[in-house]
Amino acid sequence: MHLSGKNILGNDQSAEGATTFYANNPATGDALEVAFTEATQAEVDKAVELAESAFDVYRQKSGMERAEFLETIASELAKIVTSLVERCTLETGLPEGRLKGELGRTTGQLRLFASLLREGSWVDARIDRANPDRTPVPKPDTRQMQIALGPVGVFGASNFPLAFSVAGGDTASALAAGCPVVVKAHPAHPGTSELVGQAIANAAHLCNMPNGVFSLVHGASIAVGQAIVRHPLIKAIGFTGSFRGGKALFDEAARREEPIPVYAEMGSSNPVFMLPGALKENFGSLAAGLAGSVQLGVGQFCTNPGITIVPKSEDAANFEKELEKQITTSESATMLTEAIQKNYVSGLETLKSKSEVTSLGKGSQTDGGAQGTAEVLTATATDFIADKEMEEEIFGPSTLLVKSENKEEMLEIAKNLNGHLTATVHGTDEDLKEYADLLKLLERKVGRLLINSFPTGVEVCHSMVHGGPFPATSDARMTSVGTEAITRFTRPICYQGFPDSLLPDELKDGNPLNILRLEDGTYQLPRS
Repeated sequence: MHLSGKNILGNDQSAEGATTFYANNPATGDALEVAFTEATQAEVDKAVELAESAFDVYRQKSGMERAEFLETIASELAKIVTSLVERCTLETGLPEGRLKGELGRTTGQLRLFASLLREGSWVDARIDRANPDRTPVPKPDTRQMQIALGPVGVFGASNFPLAFSVAGGDTASALAAGCPVVVKAHPAHPGTSELVGQAIANAAHLCNMPNGVFSLVHGASIAVGQAIVRHPLIKAIGFTGSFRGGKALFDEAARREEPIPVYAEMGSSNPVFMLPGALKENFGSLAAGLAGSVQLGVGQFCTNPGITIVPKSEDAANFEKELEKQITTSESATMLTEAIQKNYVSGLETLKSKSEVTSLGKGSQTDGGAQGTAEVLTATATDFIADKEMEEEIFGPSTLLVKSENKEEMLEIAKNLNGHLTATVHGTDEDLKEYADLLKLLERKVGRLLINSFPTGVEVCHSMVHGGPFPATSDARMTSVGTEAITRFTRPICYQGFPDSLLPDELKDGNPLNILRLEDGTYQLPRS
């Protein structure tokens, strides 16, 4: 494959616009080869219109056919590992090992959704059979299942150029649901995006999918993204990024004549609570584990722990000293973009400008562009509770160590938290019994609650929740990781009084697809 710098509009490539931009190598600041052409309004319109024309055909494809499409995308990506990783390294500064692992996650989640489709029970089929003899009113035959919502707009993420971008979880789940996708490539890695887009387009051709089931448009300005959200044929949006960006898309979608859902994952500080017994037994390993989690991916995971709450004690003081040592002996690393690095530095400076906040320790900065340097800051629980700004995410390798005087202050911190993706509690068995009320408070604040581990790393599986109450996401009922993500792009439909021949296979008598169904109030297991 070679890079053209063009937009992918269904089966065609297009570059009608006059505005071009280049990707930059964050390690050197140098512009990379190939100019990318920003999509015009007409090109966005064409991409969405193609998606709409493809929808009626694609949504009627069987689960087996859509599964084959997803598996073929994974196979096409596997064919270009070398060129894809090479380009992605240049555009992101991420090491080869990390990117190969992320590519494995990307192809793995495509295959996971394919397996979900092959099994088929995800449609949540519900059947209530007729009872004409019921009095005083006969009972009708009603049957319900999930169906595809319509064309979906997806925004590629900066921090996961593969797993949360063009062929990432939003695209995989939307295609699995039966929705054509129009992807807005992230301007920080347009070459990576085009290579992945070409792989999806090839898979669509090999699987005889309708023209327009997938399109990819470029844009360094916000105009292209706004054009996607505003288009009346787009029925939902998937987004991973900053609070500012996600909230802007959410507000834009709400202003439409027909408002649409925006499933925005907008960042999180992921508080970690260190309980007394755990610190007494393991302060050294906990400090090392926290330092590693804070710095993983140069702090550019949406689950890096940005807040750490510790009780005041001699063990906590030892933990603090070990954490300081871990951080101050670390070296900086290249962040994804110069803009992200500048925002990280600015966020730290804003926090450190508060008289209540002090710096505990900072790593050393190495030569090179866009360097992110780890740092630990400290504040008291009283000051943290009084100043909500301290809770806001700083996207990068830092954490704020919040020192509580007692259990009551720790509970007060939990009670006053905003929504986050994760919260973590480290404790012994006795700690966890004593602090059971802390766990109950945190259940209301996050989408994933962890015991005795660290939040970085999100397993792609059926039970995962990568979401949380606002402002971590725009909809706490949903997840952007795992197979439950498919329901973001579906809606329920009820068929009443239909003859068996007209019903979808999922709802027909005899259960021809052999899936789990709720029949007359009782779940009926598939035949073995």
